[in-house]
Amino acid sequence: MSRQYFGTDGIRGTVGQDPITPDFVLRLAHAVGRVLKAHEAHPTVLIGKDTRISGYMLESALESGFNSAGVDVVLLGPVPTPAVAYLTRAQRASLGVVISASHNPFADNGIKFFNAQGSKLPDAWEIEVASALSQAPVWSSSAHLGKTRRLDDAAGRYIEFCKSTFSNALSLKGLKIVVDAAHGAAYQIAPKVFHELGAEVVAIGCSPDGLNINKDCGATHPEALIQTVLTQGATLGIALDGDADRLLMVDGEGRLYNGDELLYLMVADRLSRDEVVPGVVGTLMTNMAVEVALKHKGVEFVRAQVGDRYVLELLGQKGWLLGGEGSGHLLALDKHSTGDGLVSALQIVQACAASGKTMGQLLEGVTLFPQTLINVRLQPGQDWANHAPLQAATAAVQTELGETGRVLIRASGTEPLVRVMVEARDAAQALACAQRLADALRV
Repeated sequence: MSRQYFGTDGIRGTVGQDPITPDFVLRLAHAVGRVLKAHEAHPTVLIGKDTRISGYMLESALESGFNSAGVDVVLLGPVPTPAVAYLTRAQRASLGVVISASHNPFADNGIKFFNAQGSKLPDAWEIEVASALSQAPVWSSSAHLGKTRRLDDAAGRYIEFCKSTFSNALSLKGLKIVVDAAHGAAYQIAPKVFHELGAEVVAIGCSPDGLNINKDCGATHPEALIQTVLTQGATLGIALDGDADRLLMVDGEGRLYNGDELLYLMVADRLSRDEVVPGVVGTLMTNMAVEVALKHKGVEFVRAQVGDRYVLELLGQKGWLLGGEGSGHLLALDKHSTGDGLVSALQIVQACAASGKTMGQLLEGVTLFPQTLINVRLQPGQDWANHAPLQAATAAVQTELGETGRVLIRASGTEPLVRVMVEARDAAQALACAQRLADALRV
C-alpha cells in the first residue's frame, strides 16, 4: 500500500500532476497529522523547502492540512534538506517535512519526511499514512485547530551547526573556494558557512528565481564550477544539488571528484587521525577501486542497493558510521543523522587543511576503475534473469576478470531495460566484456 505514493525518497513527481497537486498534498498532510495525533497529544511539524516556485503552493497546502488535523506548524523557509533534519531534532519537533525534488528540474517537486531524531521514516510509518489517506478526513474543531509560526533564524542555526562539525583548531584563511549551490536551498547558507570559517568565497548558482534550480549548475552539471575554479585560480570548488544533500568537488586544477572518491577521502582522513573505522557501506555501483583501496587499509566494505536510504539502513544494521554513493550522497553518522552536502564538504576541506595536501595528493594511488554501462532493451515477456546465453557469458567474463574487475547486471526500475555494467582495471577490457554480455542477452 505504501508504495502507491511513497518512493525510496518520499513522494515526488511533476507539479500539477497527481500526486504533486495542492489538493492531494493537503490530504497527505491531514493524514500525516492524524497519524501523529494518534501517538502524541500536541504534535509540532517543521516545514522547509527548496527554491522551486511551486514550493509556495505546496507549503500552503501542507500548512492547511496539518492545521486542520490539529497539528502546529513551524515554517523554516528555504533551507537544505539536512537542515530540516537537524532542526527537527534540535527543536524537539514531532516531524520534519521537506518540499523538494532534490536534483530534478524545477517542474518537479516532492515531499519527504524526517522523524523526531532527524532520520528517515520506516515503511511501517508510510503504510500507516497510506491507510489514513484512504479514510475520510476528520477536521478538527475550531478550538483544536493547529497554529503556524515562522522560525526566523532557521538558516543561522543551521550555519552554526555546520561550522560545529569543523575542527576548532583549523581555519580556512588563505583558501579561495568556489561554492555552487545549484540555485537551490543552500544559496544563502553555503557561502556563509565557508566565509565564516575564513575562506574567500566565490559564489555561483546562488541566484534562484524559482525556475532555475539545478539548471546547468550544481552537482548534476559541474561544468560551470570547473570553469569558475580555473578562471578564478581557486583552491577548490564545491557543488551541491538543489536540496544540498549531494556533493561533488573540484580541485585547483579543475579535476572533478565524485562521491566514491570523496567517501574514500573521509575514511582515509579518519584513519590518519588514528580513529577506528570498522567498515564502510557503498552501493552496487560504487567503484571497485575504492573497495580495493579500503580493504588494503584493513577496512571492511559492503554494498547496499542503490539509494542513500539503503546505505543508511545497512549502516544502522552494521553499527558503522560512514557510507555513500558515487552521486555524492555521503553519510557521516557521527556528524549528522542524514546525508549532508555541506557537512561532507567540510570533512574533506578539513582533511586537506589539516594535512596541507590537495585532494589529488590524498588520493594518490587510488585510481577509479573504468566502467562501461550498456542498456539493453528487453523483448516483451523476456526473462533476463534466467537467460541461458547471458548466464554463460557472465560466468566466462567473471572468470576472465578474476579479482581485477566485476560484473553488475540489473533491471531498470522505470523502463523495460537491463543495465549491463562491467568494471575493470583496463578500459578496453571493460568495454569488450560489457559488449559480450549485451550481445549474449540479445540472442
